Amino acid sequence: MNNKIKAIFFDVDGTLLSHSLNDVPQSAREALRKVRANGVKTIIATGRHLIELSKLPVADIHFDGYLTLNGNLMLDENKKVYSGTAIDKGEMEILSSIFKAKKIPFVMIGENDRYINFVNETVIRTQAETKGTVPQVKQYSGEEVYQILAFVPEHEKKLLDDVLDECSITSWNDTGIDIIPKGGGKSSGIQKFLDENNMDVSEVMAFGDGENDIEMLKFAGIGVAMGNAGDNVKAAADYVTDSVDNNGIENALRHFGLID
Repeated sequence: MNNKIKAIFFDVDGTLLSHSLNDVPQSAREALRKVRANGVKTIIATGRHLIELSKLPVADIHFDGYLTLNGNLMLDENKKVYSGTAIDKGEMEILSSIFKAKKIPFVMIGENDRYINFVNETVIRTQAETKGTVPQVKQYSGEEVYQILAFVPEHEKKLLDDVLDECSITSWNDTGIDIIPKGGGKSSGIQKFLDENNMDVSEVMAFGDGENDIEMLKFAGIGVAMGNAGDNVKAAADYVTDSVDNNGIENALRHFGLID
């Protein structure tokens, strides 16, 4: 067995979760069970909030930690928050103004709640495509925000990027983007996990399929792109496995000697 890898970080959508099955494939469930039995920690690394994760088919699988909101809100295996990186207060003034203007559908995400300013067809379609839920429309109350979702086409993504100096923007869908603190992200969350657990980055593996996984795949000792990932994600990985629907996780873990 490969004894070098001590922890593996898994994206959810398109990596653990098959949207065609609306479930985690049985091969992936069994592979997770086997790799944990071999003493390797398994951690979720997702753009989603725990509120959404609790409603997805991953909820019944035990993990050793959760890097939610693209690594900006970290929870232990008991789903208790122990670290977070909030969006800069100066940037929040700009983002709050956009939220109040109601020209772009915005979801503000804090530790305990999510706020959307309005819902249109783009929001409904995008969330349906990714099995996401639509939060209740309500006013943002001023709590610290760890991530913002915006439902916009590509050209509007660039406009937002131009006015935000202390945030990073990545896409997770053709009409869905994540706005997170600059210096945050999944790789930053992994580093905090490593510091907490006295591990080196060479001892971790990461699986992903989306643009918001690229930095994580580059950062990890071994970055694995799913077969259903985009070409830019595959280019960032050390290894490309099969798709989520073709036993991608199981096949990669076996390839690297982490399971029989």
